[in-house]
Amino acid sequence: MDTPGKHLSADARRAVTVETVIRLAGRQNPGSITTAAIAAEMQVTQGALFRHFPSKDAIWEAAMNWVAAELLGRIDQASADLAPLAALRAIFNAHVGFVASYPGVPRMLFGELQHPEPTPAKQVVLALLQQYRARLAAQIERGRAGGEIAAEVDTPTAAMLFIGTIQGLVMQSLLTGEIEHMQKQADAVFGLYQRGLTSCR
Repeated sequence: MDTPGKHLSADARRAVTVETVIRLAGRQNPGSITTAAIAAEMQVTQGALFRHFPSKDAIWEAAMNWVAAELLGRIDQASADLAPLAALRAIFNAHVGFVASYPGVPRMLFGELQHPEPTPAKQVVLALLQQYRARLAAQIERGRAGGEIAAEVDTPTAAMLFIGTIQGLVMQSLLTGEIEHMQKQADAVFGLYQRGLTSCR
């Protein structure tokens, strides 16, 4: 089947496949995305798709690896050289902005975490959460040490609440279909979270 960009390199074709999966997840339930649908969206045959990925699981693992690298890269860039509370706010806004750009991503993440078996993609998601929590914990500890954040704040709990706050905001926006509303609410929601970090002082 002829397709635009049919002479892409193997690496470029894999990148386009991941991009296609992310795009499809923004339009439909990720669990219903088939390799046939991916191939059709890319205007290639399934055979061409499987020349670059041995299985659908491998496609999903590649997609989750892209999500992890992109999200962590964005929050690292946003929070670089900032004071702890400013860094946490920047991370919060960067995460919300990422979801606004790729609304299919949280659906994919939640879907993978619901798998009872340890799929390769689920392992990537779990590693992403661990690395994310470590970054948050480092900022919270810096804030406690420097007096920006109350010494009484429990760091693991505060990191968990940070992620849970974003998840709640994201889920509400996905349910209502108002992704842009999520970004409008982000500052006010983070403000409440920040008051919790500082109110014990």
